Amino acid sequence: MILVYVDDILITRSCSTTISSLVSSLNQTFALKDLGEVNFFLGIEVSHIEDCLHLSQSKYLKDVLARAKMQFAEPRPSPMKNGLRLSAFGSDPIESPQFYRSIVGALQYLTITRPEIAFSVNKVCQFMHSPLQSHWCVVKRILRYLSGTTDHGLYIKKSNSLDLVEFCNADWAVDPDDRRSTSGYCVFFGPNLIAWQSKKQQIISRSSTEAEFQSLANIIAELMWIKSLLRELRVPLPYSPIIWCDNLSIVMLATNLILHA
Repeated sequence: MILVYVDDILITRSCSTTISSLVSSLNQTFALKDLGEVNFFLGIEVSHIEDCLHLSQSKYLKDVLARAKMQFAEPRPSPMKNGLRLSAFGSDPIESPQFYRSIVGALQYLTITRPEIAFSVNKVCQFMHSPLQSHWCVVKRILRYLSGTTDHGLYIKKSNSLDLVEFCNADWAVDPDDRRSTSGYCVFFGPNLIAWQSKKQQIISRSSTEAEFQSLANIIAELMWIKSLLRELRVPLPYSPIIWCDNLSIVMLATNLILHA
């Protein structure tokens, strides 16, 4: 399996001899530099710990904190205050919208290995066009949280489990400006978290059931893509995927075949 991003390449296989042979063949046509076992790829640091990999972006994060002049900021226990609702009104504009977009864009890239900030980063991303002081305060709160957790990241563990398990949820009409809901989901492959998302829904839901149903539809679309990818990688799934949601109306709606006639 070969992963190519511009001029960065990852090659993996269960047989190391085949990998060496492939690198030699490619090197006959292209100028390559074999960096050996992966430890850094596209800003992601890879640490090999026994039977697992630890993915982090600590160096990239420290550069972002230095750019925002918050490398010595006092850490916070969470990236956002519970129950906070951001609005496009009610505060003064910030002096440098370009700087706001630069920092928030960097935070977006950090969500690759930091799924716990996906919700709060999605919120501040919604005001890129016209950021206010209240939005910048939330960005600084995220940076303060990250300053105390620079070494956090994702663990990818070796496991015999090939079960796909998904969790989804939705917060109904949380946006005070347009009353749209926010969907969120995460996907586990065995014990490993492999996909997650927090995103404002594209249409206005007129009930919590409708908002939850949209969230369920989003995770099913993601699940179908993951199953297609696993088929290409020739990874068999021993069991049907399991999707968990906390809305009884959605469970009854999804299992009632008469409603889908």
